[in-house]
Amino acid sequence: MARVALPEDVDPRELDPESRRQLTSLVKETADLVARHLIMAGRLLEDDPEQALAHARAARALGGRVGVVREANGLVAYAAGEWSEALSELRTARRITGEPDHLPVMADCERALGRPDRALAVAEDPQVARLAPAARVEMMIVVSGARRDMGQPEAAAVALNVSALEGPVRPWTARLRYAYADALLECGREDEARSWFARAAEVDELGETDADDRVLELDGVVFEDHEAADEDSEEEASEDRTDAAVDSRTAPSNAVDESTTAASSQVSGDVDDDPAGQDGELRLFD
Repeated sequence: MARVALPEDVDPRELDPESRRQLTSLVKETADLVARHLIMAGRLLEDDPEQALAHARAARALGGRVGVVREANGLVAYAAGEWSEALSELRTARRITGEPDHLPVMADCERALGRPDRALAVAEDPQVARLAPAARVEMMIVVSGARRDMGQPEAAAVALNVSALEGPVRPWTARLRYAYADALLECGREDEARSWFARAAEVDELGETDADDRVLELDGVVFEDHEAADEDSEEEASEDRTDAAVDSRTAPSNAVDESTTAASSQVSGDVDDDPAGQDGELRLFD
């Protein structure tokens, strides 16, 4: 494996104490190097998940027998959309540590790989009962999504129809209500869906969801996309210039060149890839 460069300012002592404790099974020089790669993976995770994954893989190459290293590699791979790698790493981490903490992520990986039946099987693991409340909510959301993948929208809604929807507001309440509203909408129950999107918006102080927009959408409010409108105007102007150049057989060559340049710019300069569309609704923590 090619060496992954590390900035000089990365101090292994920045790693959390529990992770550092696990690395004590390695010789100190190796443990420090692994720690530095894990720190860089954490730093880069949000802005550059691919480079974060390179650091996580470097840590695994050096300390692959340590549970926290395999766990980190799995979670970073998940963030980077490498579902198979994430699933394999998190399975290995669980074998090493015996902890079920990442069962929801594992189930979501199965769903991302087009295997909703296996996602449901993961959700039936007896150790799901040991999960913290937030993780159990995430598992319910994955189960609901798997049911929708299997063409069972009513079952998807039932999976989220739990007392926690109405209980005290928790950090995960907005996500739960939002997922329930989305499942209801899939069933064609628009009035109920609107109500739950609104209730999700009420408690979504951090803006984790677009519940407000979904309410307005169901109310028939349409926002004009000014950027798209500008692009359409540019495209129409470009087409007009092209038509004029084609129709005027005696036009100077520079007029044709300008029209061709404008059309080329319109085609090649305004293409917007949608990386979020690669994984659709599969991500747990979007």
